[in-house]
Parts: sequence; C-alpha cells; structure tokens
Amino acid sequence: MLNKNSAILAFEDGSVFEGIAFGAKTTEVGEAVFNTSVTGYQEILTDPSYFGQIVTMTTPHIGNYGVNEEDIEADKPMVKGFVVKELSKVYSNWRATHSLGDYLKENGIPGIEGVDTRSITKKLRTAGAMKCCLSTEGLSKEEAVEKAKNWKGLEGVDYAKEVTCAEPYEFDPDFKLSETFALVGTTIQPKRLDKSEFTVAAIDFGAKKSIFKRLRYHGFKVQVFPATASAEEIKAIKPDGLFLSNGPGDPSPATYAHETVKELIKELPTFGICFGHQIITHAIGAKTYKLKFGHRGGNQPIKNLETGKVFVTAQNHGFASTKEEVEANDAIVTEINLNDDTVAGIRHKTLPVFSVQYHPEASPGPHDADFYFENFYKMIEEHQSEKS
Repeated sequence: MLNKNSAILAFEDGSVFEGIAFGAKTTEVGEAVFNTSVTGYQEILTDPSYFGQIVTMTTPHIGNYGVNEEDIEADKPMVKGFVVKELSKVYSNWRATHSLGDYLKENGIPGIEGVDTRSITKKLRTAGAMKCCLSTEGLSKEEAVEKAKNWKGLEGVDYAKEVTCAEPYEFDPDFKLSETFALVGTTIQPKRLDKSEFTVAAIDFGAKKSIFKRLRYHGFKVQVFPATASAEEIKAIKPDGLFLSNGPGDPSPATYAHETVKELIKELPTFGICFGHQIITHAIGAKTYKLKFGHRGGNQPIKNLETGKVFVTAQNHGFASTKEEVEANDAIVTEINLNDDTVAGIRHKTLPVFSVQYHPEASPGPHDADFYFENFYKMIEEHQSEKS
C-alpha cells in the first residue's frame, strides 16, 4: 500500500507510475491521453471534450499562474484526472483565485505529480491511447491495474448526452461575457454588430464557452440546444444558420444527432467544429474511426488544400473522418493535418455546409483559424440573399 501522500497511475498493460498526490483523495478510471500545450491548463481541465479522460501534460511545470474565475470552459473540471511532472508550489497572477491543487480538490479530481511524463507520452504515442486508473487513496498496484483493465473504454459510448445542456437557452444575450473575450492586449475590440445580427441554433455536444463567446463577437445571436434536440425544435425558432459544437468521445453512437443534422443541413447554412465536424461526417453518410492517440494541443499544423496555406491550430479529439467516404458522399476534403494526413476540414459540394476538425476560437491556442467565424457569417449572408 502507498502512503497518504502517494499516488499511483496504472495502465491496462500492467505498467505503473508512482508519484505524489495532489487534488482530491479518490480513484478514477479513464482513457489516458496527453496534451502538448505549453499553457492553458485551466481551459484544458474544463473542456467538456475531455470527459472520460485522464490528461497528461507534456510541459513539465504546471500551475504557476493558478486558477481564475474567467478562463473556465465549463462550470467545473471535466477531466477524470490530471498528470504533471511538477506542480508549482506557488502561483502568481493578478486574476488568480485558487491554486491548481486546491481547485482540483474542491471539484473531486485526483492529480499526480513527480512522474516521468515524457515516458508516459512516449508510451501513448507507441501503444496508443490506453485505459488507465489514477488513485490518490492508497490503492495497490494490482488493484489499480485491474481497475484500468475493467474500464469499458470510449469506443461506442455516447458521452455527448452526459455533458450537453439540460434545456435550450440563449447564450450571453447582453454581451457581458463575450465582451471580455474581445480583448486584444489592453483594448476591447468593438462588437461586430455594425451589420445584421444572425440567429444561429447551436447544438451543444459539450461546447466550450469560448466558442459561443466567439460566435457572439462575430455578430451572431446564439440559441443553444441540447445534443438530443430534434430538427423540429430547432426549426421552430427559425434560425439563420446551424452551429455544431465540440464534444467528447465517439460520434458514432450519437445516431439521434446524425439524423437531426442530416435533415437540417438541407435548409440551413452549417458550420461544425471538432465533434460537430464528425457529426456532419456521419450526417452526409460517411464514417469516423478512432485515432491511435489523437490530436491534443495548441500546436497542430493544418494545410488548406485549396489555398496551399499552412496554419497552426488548437485540437482535442480522438476520432477522425474517413477521407474516402467523405469524398464519396458529395463532399470534398479542404484541409489535412500535416502530422498524419488525416482529414482536418470538409465542405459539401452543393449545400452551404463546412466543418473543421479543431477549435478555431483557440482557447487556449493560436488564433490562426478565427477567420472561419467570419466565413460562416458571410455564408449565411449569401444564403439570405439567394432566398430573397
């Protein structure tokens, strides 16, 4: 048995890492993944796309700027556990209200530090994402390995229903939340409502708040719907466009969403990101598959095949679209991930529908892809003029 300050991270293959406990005293099982971002650990912890996963940060020193009340992507952390090489003993930032350790403790999330995160990352890159168990309450190695082996895994499991909103609502109608997101340096950029404000129905599969803030900033009224909303419910508000958010896990079992989106894209200009991109893939008749270890971090290179331009993006996903099936179902692949040539963007040939396999609002991450929100606005504008 480990002592009261010890923690253990055990994998389904029987390997075990022992370290120092922080956060909550508990035991969790999940999918072991790694994130290559240098900063933005708070956004990572609260991103609903990480539901069901235990995240290892490849950057060795984590927690130095603490946790604040503004940079959260959900109301609480969504990860199952957190793995770092070294937890900062102090934090310093003018907005900070908590230390990282205290924040995880308050929210029931276990953490482990003092482990070889480079070795863990290499293991996952070689063997692929694995089932694991993180315990900070004195579990034996044998018990932890057994728990890891017995976890059901992510494939075939519908997690979108677990993290979506309970009821429809309008996001930030008075623009108070989104105004702070428009900060550039110390200057607040003016709200882009010198033009018509379009209403978008945003299906929440596990959306980050920053994505909705970015939609507001770019001139949209955002009406949010649960992942299980029907096409009739969405049509009832007479939206100008449809937005499909990010979310966790496997898109294949969310057949209710496939059918809803299949019907809606016939009538509405549509923009999907990450999980939403994968839902569009299924809606047009194509398939998705599980990646070996996924793409997670703010340094993923993307190439646009139409313009030849390369830009850096923030990503967090473990599934990808099948290129051949996308192209066989009236869509074209517009972008690829330069690390492994997987599909990173698609556009329908005849419908006003496009999607990308990343987070263009970049929280955290580079802002290279922010222009897609503007492109979405222009697409709706063009669609409106064609109807009139």
